[in-house]
Amino acid sequence: MSSSMPPPSAPRSPSKGTALRILLVRDPFNSRDEDVEAIRAGLADAGYQLVSVADADVDLPILIDESKPDLLIIESEAAARDVLEHVCVSTRNAPRPIVLFTDNDDAERMRTAFAAGITAYIVDGLTAERVKPVLDAALARFGFEQQLRDELASTRNQLSERKLVERAKGMLMKQLGITEDEAYHRLRRLSMEKKLRLADAAQRIIDISAALDE
Repeated sequence: MSSSMPPPSAPRSPSKGTALRILLVRDPFNSRDEDVEAIRAGLADAGYQLVSVADADVDLPILIDESKPDLLIIESEAAARDVLEHVCVSTRNAPRPIVLFTDNDDAERMRTAFAAGITAYIVDGLTAERVKPVLDAALARFGFEQQLRDELASTRNQLSERKLVERAKGMLMKQLGITEDEAYHRLRRLSMEKKLRLADAAQRIIDISAALDE
């Protein structure tokens, strides 16, 4: 069961120099007390705020939502697949860096962990002194990967909007017998008159055309 926690705070983006809020998750079947204590000591030495120590159970998603940690640490000697998936699924709606400390050096288990959403997979040699550099590396990697994800999402959104504009222009050209430039200017005029983004104006034209064809 989880320990008592301070009142929940609003989520924020982890950044260098902030007092990071950490949630330490234990594998309820394969976790060593001495390793949990080593992590706690390392967090205290680094000035991180340990919001709670909890088991990977059905209450974990609620605890994450309430405590809004910046980063999660899992202590699991076996790196059990169900524990990793349970923690990663619990953060799916609000991704956070997830660090796993384990004794399992199986390559297939590592691949499974990274596929599930683990940011850093740390095998053996757990000491209080290692905690801060491991978390610093995990935060840097997560930030880089998040930037790549954001850029990919932006690119996909731009392509989707461009397709809408091209489709709307094609409809205007066919229905009004006008050139591509004229169709584009009409679309731009609608966008300005209605104070819409160009893609939204294109979607409006597509919706109206579809309604007329019914």
